Amino acid sequence: MASFVPSWVPVGSLHHVGYIVPSINGVAESFCESIGANWDRVVIHDPLQQVFVSFLQSKVPNDPLIELVEPASANSPVTSFLEHGGGLHHICYQVNSLEKQLELSRKAGGFIVRSPLPAVAFGGRRIAWVYTKSKLLIEYLEC
Repeated sequence: MASFVPSWVPVGSLHHVGYIVPSINGVAESFCESIGANWDRVVIHDPLQQVFVSFLQSKVPNDPLIELVEPASANSPVTSFLEHGGGLHHICYQVNSLEKQLELSRKAGGFIVRSPLPAVAFGGRRIAWVYTKSKLLIEYLEC
């Protein structure tokens, strides 16, 4: 008998949840205390996205990461989000094929915010950004 996979199961695995913050160094310890996470103090500059990022790791194995995102300049794409208070910004799923996922997202009425580009934080693995009909910003990370 074939197993049923409900339509609400995500295509990829949840990799991280991103938060826009004014200063990674200024909030990381507080985030860690709030959610019981560890921080390795590594802050990565991504010039293509014009941000600094850092990841918090849950003490619970296999939990998704928490990404703290800080604008690298006033021209950063996340600066205006921060000016409106910052906070929860996006979720990121790992997918096998960005092209396939973007095609599925377009068919579902999503808007491709940023076409595939390499991400410094992921060793050059490609990412893409989609804004859904439900006003959710999703980052897709290619495996």
